[in-house]
Amino acid sequence: MRAGHDLGGEARPRAPLLLMDCAAANDELSQILEDERIHAVYQPIVRIRGGEVFGFEGLIRGPVGGELHTPARLFDAARRAGRLAELEWLCCRKVVEGFLRLDLRQRLFLNISPETVACATDGSDLLHALCPGSARERIVIELTEHEQARDVQTFHRAMSQLRSGGFGVALDDLGEGFSSLRLWSEINPDFVKVDMHFVQGVHSSPFKFQFLKSLQQIAENCGSLLVAEGVEDGADLTVLRDLGVAFGQGYLIARPMELPAASVDPAIRQRLNQGAIAVFPEVSALPGRAITAERLLLRLPPVLVSDSNDEVFARFEAAPELSSLAVVDRDGTPKGLISRHRFIAAYARPYRKELYGRRPCSVLMDANPVMVRTDITLHELSETLVDADARHLGEGFILTETEGRYAGVGSAQDLIREMTRLQVEAARYANPLTLLPGNVPIDAHMERLLAAGIPFSAAYCDINHFKPFNDAYGYRRGDDMIKLAASVLTRVRDPQRDFLGHIGGDDFILLMQSEDWEARCNRAAEIFGAEAAGLFDRADLDGGGLRGEDRQGNALCFPLSSLAIGVVRVSPGDFASHLEVATAAAEAKKHAKRLGGNVTFVERRRPG
Repeated sequence: MRAGHDLGGEARPRAPLLLMDCAAANDELSQILEDERIHAVYQPIVRIRGGEVFGFEGLIRGPVGGELHTPARLFDAARRAGRLAELEWLCCRKVVEGFLRLDLRQRLFLNISPETVACATDGSDLLHALCPGSARERIVIELTEHEQARDVQTFHRAMSQLRSGGFGVALDDLGEGFSSLRLWSEINPDFVKVDMHFVQGVHSSPFKFQFLKSLQQIAENCGSLLVAEGVEDGADLTVLRDLGVAFGQGYLIARPMELPAASVDPAIRQRLNQGAIAVFPEVSALPGRAITAERLLLRLPPVLVSDSNDEVFARFEAAPELSSLAVVDRDGTPKGLISRHRFIAAYARPYRKELYGRRPCSVLMDANPVMVRTDITLHELSETLVDADARHLGEGFILTETEGRYAGVGSAQDLIREMTRLQVEAARYANPLTLLPGNVPIDAHMERLLAAGIPFSAAYCDINHFKPFNDAYGYRRGDDMIKLAASVLTRVRDPQRDFLGHIGGDDFILLMQSEDWEARCNRAAEIFGAEAAGLFDRADLDGGGLRGEDRQGNALCFPLSSLAIGVVRVSPGDFASHLEVATAAAEAKKHAKRLGGNVTFVERRRPG
């Protein structure tokens, strides 16, 4: 029962919180321990799928009105006085006695530090004495790494005794310390409690979402169940449910109480059992930002500065695929680069072989090549090559280890190929212009909706007459119009219920669980019409359109660009896959475009 364990949704202070002097704190602590002036409270842990109370975490409070009432101050005082284990065992006894007295039939999560378990050689006996045999199978020993066990062997022996005695095991506050994953692998807990930092705001944080998603996958593979701590927001709770996290605990669900409720508030149960699925936050990253130049590394043996040009010529002649060779000194430090075509061109001139054949290759090398470390990102490498002399694009570059020694060579062709691949791959996940989710997450979200059997609206959005606008004003203003459409659609959607994706070009899709989906679509068309006018020149606005030519060169007047939205209502069983939904939405979009102007068309006919 360490400080900070039981603060639910409260901010957990880490620094010492005692406002009194050490002597006064010790005196009050001694009185508390002697008179056992602490009391237990219990915070429900609920099963996220269904909303039933699964168990309670037993928590401790000091004397009401005293300086050591809060657990943070109480445990800090005990730690300073060297009486932490004594306080922990008293807390265990109070929590278990209250649990049995209240006749709570669910699980009890009992917090004990590894150090306390390991230091007390009779720790398992103490717990067995506290807990009758019939209750042990309902008690989960909750461990935290904050007070690490110095005697690791004793700790593991005690844990083995507790398991054989029928106790369950939980690992507390995963993600808060540095060795949580190691402890997870060592003790193989039944439950893993995730620190509130990674829970609160998960509905809007791609990083926290990915962290929790990874933990959930590890838990499934290891046979553990996750408990999300500090749940305070309904949107976070929905994301936890859809990720498959088993249990939740926090102020949104229930606060710690001396007499806890045996059931969850009906409003929370309704949220947990509602049909709508969460819109997962997506990571938007530019290609090449995280991938390093090591991806391009070609580990070619270099030549020494003392090697002759004849030896270099023999290397090139034996390996026609070599485009360049690095030149290093005997310590492995790069000194230059020899380009195949430049070397051969110089070496093949009359009498050059006789003049330079036996001389060191350093006389024909480029002494100022592009030289970068293997840990530089591809994005940084591409900027370096763009800023360098144009010849380096054909001759390549040298890659070094972090300490400056030669690692290998790389080519601009491989860099361009890799950057192109990354850009194509990134566009599938996030559009580089709007940073909205691309085709892969669009399809994944649609499949989640179909699998859950949830009614939704698929709104395909397209900018009418975008090409004439782009031709007339240029791609920069064309990009501005695409970004305007993205901004308008972002503003009208409900971020917790409506998924917005960028298919590509000027095409977008909204997958809407909002009941007022049609009003939102109409509002998007109206706002776009008003704000898009600012992208046209006054003469074109006054003329009511753009002058241009069709594909045959005929003069035409194109209407001003507008937003066409075609909507398909999707009910359970209507469509077998996301491909069928996308096809139907594209057909509805065609109808909307035929109507002209800023308009929403809804396909009312049932598929079939």
